[in-house]
Amino acid sequence: MERSDILNLGAGPSALPESVLQEAAKGLLNYNGTGMGITEISHRSKEFQALTTELGTKIRELLDVPATHEILFIQGGASLQFSAIVLNLLSRFKLVHPEVPSNETYIDYVVTGVWSKKAFEEGKRLAGSVGVNVNIAADARSHSRDGKSFDNIPPHSAYQLSPSAQTAFVYYCENETVNGVQFASSQAMTTSFPLRMFEDSIDPPIVADFSSSFLSRPIPNIGSYGMIYGGAQKNVGPAGLTILIVRKDLLVDVDEAHKLGAPVVPLTLSFKTLADHSSLYNTPPMFSMYVALLVIKDILARGGLGPLEEDNYQKQETIYAALDKLESAGVIRLNVAPGSRSWMNVTFIFIDPTNETSFLKAAEEKGLRGVKGHRSVGGFRISLYNAITKENADTVASFLTGFLEPSKSQ
Repeated sequence: MERSDILNLGAGPSALPESVLQEAAKGLLNYNGTGMGITEISHRSKEFQALTTELGTKIRELLDVPATHEILFIQGGASLQFSAIVLNLLSRFKLVHPEVPSNETYIDYVVTGVWSKKAFEEGKRLAGSVGVNVNIAADARSHSRDGKSFDNIPPHSAYQLSPSAQTAFVYYCENETVNGVQFASSQAMTTSFPLRMFEDSIDPPIVADFSSSFLSRPIPNIGSYGMIYGGAQKNVGPAGLTILIVRKDLLVDVDEAHKLGAPVVPLTLSFKTLADHSSLYNTPPMFSMYVALLVIKDILARGGLGPLEEDNYQKQETIYAALDKLESAGVIRLNVAPGSRSWMNVTFIFIDPTNETSFLKAAEEKGLRGVKGHRSVGGFRISLYNAITKENADTVASFLTGFLEPSKSQ
């Protein structure tokens, strides 16, 4: 079977542009005329230091990241940041507010799906162990159809935030890969994250996990965030790399904070350590960074995030339109309420579970891979990351609508 026979609709690691993969293959053998592959050169060589600098510069250009923020690269996947964020930002809070005891300190989480729930649970485990109050400021389950599902983004009126002067940070996940829920990017929509609630102060810092939507569209008001981060394996490159965009005042001396009572932070998780060593404190995920640079150059060459946002909008419109027909026919049910639906991860279930086997078989025969939903929720999921083209989306939509008549007759 050839690559051209398969369409990878998996949620990650996901498809990458074929032209990027071809260029990356050359770099595995001979990177920039060094006579060595990218996985063989030293991370302290001038060639790789130049790559690291260029990658940061290109991301800053693409997202219009202000000079107030550092761009850092780290191993460990996005899930490692569930821990690192808590430890670093509790350290920062202790340095800024040494007079506030742990039992009067707060962390707020907005829980809208599997990944923000996991982040909350890790925050509660780490911060709760030292007496910090870890709260759910808004819970999508409370606004769901059944009172327990992640099928919506809570309205702004639902937020119950802790006292700002006592809050170390507020956290949310911009796109929930498993559940297919995404915050709107426009502040005019009630399903956006309510940045306006925080516009008069840099505290508490807003922290956002953009892993599965990173570089799929612009991030409005990016300077308003304390920290944005994302794993690379959706839109940017191979698994292993996590990109951090961190406001400089959050880069603190964790050892000094510990003297005041903050938890001990491993140096490899310290944002300041990472920044002080230009992301080269230890060996970074070099190949992933190389591919990420190639992907970002490709995006810039095609006009940047503006045209890409338009393409991604059209793709999800095409797929949801096809699924709307199936839903109207009583064949499937879309999991997420309108206005909260993800552009990247489209989730649905069959009303009649006996259709699942025939759907999977038909998808397999069509060369569509990775359409099964996450094991924790079941159903089906179609992921529309950047490497999926509008033509690919048309192919998937035709397959979906073509499944309508056989399903109606069953």
